Formats: sequence, C-alpha cells, structure tokens
Amino acid sequence: MRIYHNPQCSKSRQTLDLIRQAGVEPEIIEYMSQPPDADELSEILELLGLEPRELMRSGERVYSELGLGQLQISRSEEIGIMIANPQLIERPIVVDGRRAVLGRPPANVRDLL
Repeated sequence: MRIYHNPQCSKSRQTLDLIRQAGVEPEIIEYMSQPPDADELSEILELLGLEPRELMRSGERVYSELGLGQLQISRSEEIGIMIANPQLIERPIVVDGRRAVLGRPPANVRDLL
C-alpha cells in the first residue's frame, strides 16, 4: 500500500493515521517533493476512475493563475500541468495493488483495508 501524502494537509494526516491504526505501514510518497511521473499519474487516474480535471484542486492559486478553468487542453497536457504543479493534485491518494481511493473523506481508505 502506498499513500501520496502531504504532511501539511490535515485530511492526508488523518488518512495516514487510519491506515496505521489498521496495522499497515504504507509506503509514503510526499508528492509535493516527489511528484509522480506521467505514466504513474495516468495509472492512478485509471485506478480512481477519474479524468485529470476531476483530480485537480481548483481552489489552488496556480489553477486560476494558469487559467485552467477556461483552458481546453488535452488529457496529457493536463497531466503535465499537474506534474509541474503538484499542489494541484487532490490529496491524499491511497493505492493498494490495482485499487485506489481518494482519502477525502479519510474514511474512504477503509475500502482498501
């Protein structure tokens, strides 16, 4: 099991705590300093059943600065923007094998435990 984690985010910390309380020590990927590459992010999106825009944090300043709400760009361009600006990636994401959940709310992680 791995968690794409931002230690500054309370939901991410809560999700990590739930995983640990279940007796699992996940691989922790602090995606702000170690963003996924395009293939990895594409796989995560597939596991989540989401398109890139659905995993973007539209409230982030960079979202509006880049005009993402108005841009019509390809899926691969959206993924590239998320990799270049990892703060746009919704968090936390927990992956276990071929299953993944978004830890918003943190209780979603129970589906993987």
